Amino acid sequence: MEIDASQSPEARRLANAEALLQMQQEIQQLAQRDREVKAHEQAHAAVGGVYASQPHYDYVKGPNGVRYATSGHVNIDVSPIEGDPQATLEKMQTVARAALAPAQPSSSDRAVAAKANRLAAQARSEMITQSEEVNDLAKKSEIGSTSGAFLDLEI
Repeated sequence: MEIDASQSPEARRLANAEALLQMQQEIQQLAQRDREVKAHEQAHAAVGGVYASQPHYDYVKGPNGVRYATSGHVNIDVSPIEGDPQATLEKMQTVARAALAPAQPSSSDRAVAAKANRLAAQARSEMITQSEEVNDLAKKSEIGSTSGAFLDLEI
C-alpha cells in the first residue's frame, strides 16, 4: 500500500497501520506454511528411515527478511531389492508408510504409496512362487527317497 504524502497526518497513520497489519498477516501466513511444509517433509523422512533422503525445501523471503519454506520434497527409494522378495516386501511396507506419514498426504504422496503397494504385492507373489517351488522339490525328494533314489536339491 502506498502512502500519499499529501494526506493528513491521521490518514498517513491509518495507512501505515493498515500496511503494518497486512505485513503481519503475510508473515503469519508464511510462518504457518513454513511449519506445515517442514512437518510434512520431516514425517516422510522420519518414517522412511534409510530409504528416504533428508528434506529439501524451497524458500521465499518474507517482508521481514526471513526465509520461509513454501514447498519441499523428500526422495524415497522405491527400487525392489533384487533376488530377495522378503526384503523387498519389508522395504515397500516402510516406503508406503513413509509416503502416507504426513497428516495430509499429497496426491504424489499417495501415488508413491500405491507404487510401493504394487511392488509389495509383486514381492508377495514371488515369495509364494518360491515357496511352491520348494514344496515341489520336497515332494520330489520324498518320492525319490521311497524308491531308493537320491535327488540333488539346490535352493
